[in-house]
This record gives sequence, C-alpha cells and structure tokens, in this order.
Amino acid sequence: MCVAMPGRVISVSGGRAKVDFSGNLVDVAVGAVSAAPGDYVLVHAGCAIEVLDGDSAREIISIFEELDGGMLE
Repeated sequence: MCVAMPGRVISVSGGRAKVDFSGNLVDVAVGAVSAAPGDYVLVHAGCAIEVLDGDSAREIISIFEELDGGMLE
C-alpha cells in the first residue's frame, strides 16, 4: 500500500519546493502541480501529486495523527 502525505509549501524555486511536514522540511518535486507558498500539497515518493485546500489537508493530517497514536499504544 502507498501513502501520500499532506504538507504545507514554504517556498518554491523552479520545479522544487520546501514543504513542511509537522516541522520537518522536505525538498519536494512540484513540476506536476501549480503550488505556491502557503498551499498544501499531497506528496508521494517525493513528488507533489495534488494541491489540497486547507480544510482537506488538516483533516488528513488529523487522521494520520489518530492512526499514529493508536499504533504506539
């Protein structure tokens, strides 16, 4: 199974972006989407595959946090 994670774009330079995943900054390829600083993107294998609205991104992040909490108990 593959999982795509949402993160917030901090900066964009060419086809690359710095994306914040809960405080972890990751260099992500954004050539397949039109992303700007402040946008949320869904990222799989280092590539942004979709731009999300903030509500959807926060909902997905919340689900991952719930799953992570349940797995660690």
